[in-house]
Amino acid sequence: MSSNRDAYWMPFTANRQFKQNPRLLVSADGMYYTDADGRQVLDGAAGLWCVNAGHNRQPIVEAIQRQAATLDYAPPFQMGHPLAFEAAEQLVTMAPEGLTQAFFVNSGSEAVETALKMALAYHRVRGDAARVNLIGRERGYHGVNFGGISVGGMAGNRKHFPVGLPTVDHLRHPLNIEKNAFSHGLPEHGAELADELESRILALHDPSTIAAVIVEPMQGSTGVILPPKGYLQRLRQICDQYGILLIFDEVITGFGRLGADWASNKFGVLPDLLTCAKGLTNGCVPMGAVLVKPGIYQAFMESAPEHVIEFPHGYTYSAHPLACAAAIATMQLYRDEGLFQRAAEMAPLFEGAVHSLRGKPHVRDIRNLGLVAGIELTPRAGEPGKRGMEVFLKCWEQGVMVRVTGDTLAVSPPLIIDAQQIDRLFAVIGSAIEQTH
Repeated sequence: MSSNRDAYWMPFTANRQFKQNPRLLVSADGMYYTDADGRQVLDGAAGLWCVNAGHNRQPIVEAIQRQAATLDYAPPFQMGHPLAFEAAEQLVTMAPEGLTQAFFVNSGSEAVETALKMALAYHRVRGDAARVNLIGRERGYHGVNFGGISVGGMAGNRKHFPVGLPTVDHLRHPLNIEKNAFSHGLPEHGAELADELESRILALHDPSTIAAVIVEPMQGSTGVILPPKGYLQRLRQICDQYGILLIFDEVITGFGRLGADWASNKFGVLPDLLTCAKGLTNGCVPMGAVLVKPGIYQAFMESAPEHVIEFPHGYTYSAHPLACAAAIATMQLYRDEGLFQRAAEMAPLFEGAVHSLRGKPHVRDIRNLGLVAGIELTPRAGEPGKRGMEVFLKCWEQGVMVRVTGDTLAVSPPLIIDAQQIDRLFAVIGSAIEQTH
């Protein structure tokens, strides 16, 4: 194992602090990581929201190994390979009904960039090129490319990169702790915030200039912000009324996280475009996708002669053979083990366990749905984020890995978690909170 850690510039990490006392993972199986000291660490974060089926699942491992020995790479431009078409067919079969084409990319960030470009180009090929504005939401996370941080609304991800897309505006986020603290599931108050799309954004920009609205059905990376009851339905209605595309970023919420296959199905709202990644391959090989309605695909197919590239966009590793093999095996595993239904069945126990932390020191709010929860702590005066980091580190010391964003702990375990592991997960989190001043 290399002792020179300076060569690796780590992403989204306090590099100097980490390298003084590194947390190194060397293997994983089922619900557990093993660290460099040989400790078993319960994975309360599904890796990075992505290992939905648990670690080291043999059907996925074997599919990747077979594919690596058969076809290691195939160019995706003007060429193809059979697994790309099979993976797309499997994905659209699993997708919310009404999304019929899949465009493959390599990450959630790329999926968002692709969806934004599709939205702008769609209006253009239909002769509606004035639609250039994109509407995101405060505290939204849509990856880290320039399009994603432009429509995203997490200040810390934007402050070093002040030049973004010029035609962007933002809705307010729906988190209202004063009215909705400690909600079980969707909050009751705040659906009216969706009306700001019409009353404020469209009034300011003119509806005929708006190409698309992009939101996460559940805002995950900012600390688990759930949509108020009726909120997403209202966004859909307004977009339909004014000819605006609605994009759901389901990079986190896709593949069972909320106790349903997709947030779109959970909430009964069908977007025009849907981005996914993470759980698509169980985190084994980087891959993402954009799912679209048939009318969007057909608009491109009818926009140029047959020999002309309809949508000049893609990546060297789009539909990579190993990623396709992993995706096919992962989706089959979800079906074979009924993992989305399992998540729904475990959700009440998970909800009870996380809300048992109410009343612990510094716990300001708890938000949950399916197998995801956010535990928001009161910031320490003059040191925002430090209390959350300390709780995260104390959890790690006690053999549990969770996510931390500012002073909010995010908990999103693999969907295979059992009752005993849920109990241990929240017992350790509660202990870590109590140990933090």
